[in-house]
Amino acid sequence: MNESTVKTLKRAQLGERVTVLKVAGEGPLRQRILDMGLTKGAEVVINKVAPLGDPIEVTVRGYELSLRKREAACIIVQ
Repeated sequence: MNESTVKTLKRAQLGERVTVLKVAGEGPLRQRILDMGLTKGAEVVINKVAPLGDPIEVTVRGYELSLRKREAACIIVQ
């Protein structure tokens, strides 16, 4: 997959509602993301973005969550 054709949570805009398609990567980072509820089919809303773009605050499964850019880049959305 080419990064320019794949939409990740990192590239989602403020206020946008997206659906998780896949969590890329492996190991502890991937498992941590899955444990936070960012699994396939979960709806995510982008609530806030820090001035320099890191971290971002999202709502997923009824709670608010802050993610770093490198974490958000692993989450493929539509």
